[in-house]
Amino acid sequence: MRIDLNADLGELPGEEGRALDAAILSQVTSCSIACGGHAGDEDTMHAALGAAKAAGVLPGAHPSYPDREGFGRRSMDIQPEILLPLLKEQLAALRAAGDAVGIALSHIKPHGALYNDAAKGGALAEAVLRLCEEERLPLYGLADSPLARMAEGRVRFIGEGFADRRYREDGTLTPRSEAGAVIEDEAAQAAQAVTLATRAPLRTDGDPLTLDVKTLCLHGDTRGAAMSARRLRAALKAAGVDVRPPHG
Repeated sequence: MRIDLNADLGELPGEEGRALDAAILSQVTSCSIACGGHAGDEDTMHAALGAAKAAGVLPGAHPSYPDREGFGRRSMDIQPEILLPLLKEQLAALRAAGDAVGIALSHIKPHGALYNDAAKGGALAEAVLRLCEEERLPLYGLADSPLARMAEGRVRFIGEGFADRRYREDGTLTPRSEAGAVIEDEAAQAAQAVTLATRAPLRTDGDPLTLDVKTLCLHGDTRGAAMSARRLRAALKAAGVDVRPPHG
């Protein structure tokens, strides 16, 4: 059994944010870095990419709706033909930072509301797929989603699962607005990580669900994220799961 362990980074400012990113990078095998849409600026991008390079972790882009006030977690009424150039601007900024640091991007993973909206398919999913095609990068997205099916034959799709989020019966994530949507207990996170990595049936709000997961995400802004990353890695190792990047 093999799984990638990833985290969303570059989202918290200052030395505290950089220290947290560095602690998480010691445990994960890939990461997705905020590139200005919901969080991040030139300094945070350079710092996160440099830290990823030092840790030997593959970095990807974490673009979002242009919504810094709402941290990219609010759906926006924006036409895909308007959104796509904005997403390309975010990728260009992160690529420039990567060039300065001397590291290439390895994938694209939409953030927050854009991630969930695109997972449903339709025009937003098409915009995200076009972005990946034009940037020639694999796509991290919700496992077994309409987006995953649309990606077939177009871009490499890496199905993602979440150790720190509850699932609905249809495979979507329980909205953060609902109580218990975010799993903060470290033991529960570790148990869900092993369940997803081993393709075992997952508890949902309805019938159990089995997902084709190739990468597991731990959110860098979840309370206790650094310690949780260490626990997840240890739990996966104990379960006989080989933790390594999905690329190559």
